[in-house]
Amino acid sequence: MTEMNWVAAYPEIALLVMACVVALVDLFVTDPRRTPTYWLTQFSLAVVAAMHFAAMGDAPAVAMQGMMIVDPMSHLLSGVSAIALIVTMVYARPYAESRDMLKGELFTLSLLSLLGVGVMVAANNFLMIYLGLELMSLSLYALTALRRDHTVSTEAAMKYFVLGALASGFLLYGLSMMYGATGSLSIPRVFEVIAAGAPNKAVLVLGVVFVVAGLGFKLGAAPFHMWVPDVYQGAPTAATLLIGGAPKLAAFGITLRLLVDGMLPLAVDWQQMLLVMAVASLVVGNLAAIAQTNLKRMLAYSTIAQMGFVVLGLASGVINGSSDFALNAYSSAMFYAITYVLTTLGSFGLVMLLSRQGFESEQISDLAGLYKRSPWFALVMAIYMFSLTGIPPTAGFYGKMAVLQAMVTTGSQLYITLAVVAVVLSLIGAFYYLRVVKVMFFDEPTDRAGITAPADARLVMSINGLAVLVLGILPGGLLTLCSQALTRALTH
Repeated sequence: MTEMNWVAAYPEIALLVMACVVALVDLFVTDPRRTPTYWLTQFSLAVVAAMHFAAMGDAPAVAMQGMMIVDPMSHLLSGVSAIALIVTMVYARPYAESRDMLKGELFTLSLLSLLGVGVMVAANNFLMIYLGLELMSLSLYALTALRRDHTVSTEAAMKYFVLGALASGFLLYGLSMMYGATGSLSIPRVFEVIAAGAPNKAVLVLGVVFVVAGLGFKLGAAPFHMWVPDVYQGAPTAATLLIGGAPKLAAFGITLRLLVDGMLPLAVDWQQMLLVMAVASLVVGNLAAIAQTNLKRMLAYSTIAQMGFVVLGLASGVINGSSDFALNAYSSAMFYAITYVLTTLGSFGLVMLLSRQGFESEQISDLAGLYKRSPWFALVMAIYMFSLTGIPPTAGFYGKMAVLQAMVTTGSQLYITLAVVAVVLSLIGAFYYLRVVKVMFFDEPTDRAGITAPADARLVMSINGLAVLVLGILPGGLLTLCSQALTRALTH
């Protein structure tokens, strides 16, 4: 592998160039609907997604003096993130237009946040992880505050910025301790030093504590979840979806890069922390969501609970020092993360499509009688709620089953007990998801006006809903893709 391989990073380079082009082109756009900017952004995202998926079969390659490793895992996560952003833009355009948010910054910052995601999941060095993280985070802070005249959005942006900076500090401090203990910033080199018997175990373990805390913030897992409900509720829904989509895949990617690629010999230390985080997330997310009347806040707590399942998968890879179960555990967690993002896109997308000028469709009561106003939208939203609950034949059901199966096959009494706990807490979660379905189908509508949504948004919403169903009925393709990507990523 040549270390000065610019070609390996061509999707990221193309994305950076297109973000600059979009920013410049928008200066000359006079159309208030930003049509040229919108289509140029969508074209750029489609090209980048195609580049990533076309390169899935390529052998892993090192680029930028060994700072980046481009492998099937980075291509899969970056490609899915690009598709998530395409879908987000379709949903966000009518919403942003009616709220004076449809500016060039919305498109440029979204592209830059995706570039941050791409850099993070392909990082082979602590510095690259931090650079990608900051590029993504700073873009998202600005997007959260895009409605400058809106007090709630500004407050959400401040909370997100302060807590995000704290999380970045945690992660950076942890990485600096890892560097101090191993003498290297390169992830493969860190792995070699730890595997050879690192000189200072105490510093390493303390470093791992801070790294896991920083990752917990980015994943939105308890007890580092404080920012999630306030930011999800306060941010404009378009920004909420940008935060809840691709960045979750990026957080998953850097968790694998740091903990599995770099610190697998310390699994006995970090898996214990992840298990505590996973159970705390399931408890906090499911119990707090019951009390919510605001749909976005309820979905925020639901996110915390869903991340609990992803973290459970990540914590099930090494049992008694043996990593025989690692591939099964990590690929099921990856499948869960991707299907969760797909469901999130649809549920927040529908909130945006139901919102109109001067009215945010944020309360659960705003969905009352949706079936009588728009049977198709109600049906699609029901599919998303069933998927989040884990009811067959949706993708969410298979995702939960894959993670639970990965835990049970370890044969460890602890993991089998935790699987039972996760199922019980998911049953509690069924209450607040099914309440939304009950409100949509059985309550009387307060507003009988028909729902007008652009044709492209209706089409994408329909495809999104069907994808959640199809991945539940035929999950094999995506699961195999995740497994193959991780096999090649973890064995190079």
